[in-house]
Amino acid sequence: MTTFLIAGETNAGATLLLAPGAGAPVTSPWMSRMSDLLAGMGLRVLRFDFEYMAERETSGSRRPPPKAERLVPEYEAAVAAARESFGRGGPLLIGGKSLGGRVASLAAQSLFDCDSIAGLVCLGYPFHPPKKPDQLRTRHLIPLSCPTLIVQGERDPFGGPEEVAGYGLSPAITVCWAADGDHDLAPRRRSGATLDGNLERAAQEILRFVETLG
Repeated sequence: MTTFLIAGETNAGATLLLAPGAGAPVTSPWMSRMSDLLAGMGLRVLRFDFEYMAERETSGSRRPPPKAERLVPEYEAAVAAARESFGRGGPLLIGGKSLGGRVASLAAQSLFDCDSIAGLVCLGYPFHPPKKPDQLRTRHLIPLSCPTLIVQGERDPFGGPEEVAGYGLSPAITVCWAADGDHDLAPRRRSGATLDGNLERAAQEILRFVETLG
């Protein structure tokens, strides 16, 4: 059974289901900060860990994550649990940070086609492994019709502006660029931007995206 961390009011107009990246749990400061920002803007945020991460937290093991495709059934089970518990709370969107967003993106089209979700939000999408630009993870993003928002750092080693512009992504996908941001959307000090500013803008873009879905 999926266990959720919940942020936001019970009467929120929409719910966003988020899974974390490969190296940190949903209780990480980054995930907590983003969830709090979104909750403060009126969304309900549900966070959950994949089983391998939950095992890490309880056993202390450092077992690497399974391949993203193998985590899709877990994400689909989390969607079913979220719909059962919060199905009357407005539209449900799915997403996550890095690996969590990638897994959500692999599940998104079938879930969207059966009206289980209204949209997809990816925070730092891993378009390719760092320094391996030929190993693209974009095939499923080209025909995607599920409304999608990707928030990406301008310096993200998993895919920057010039690269992403050439991927031929679906017109259903909007990419918002965080100023001088890395994979965590964190900018360099000399850029004049701040992590807090980039996270707040990301939350604002997510809220705006949710509002476009009605």
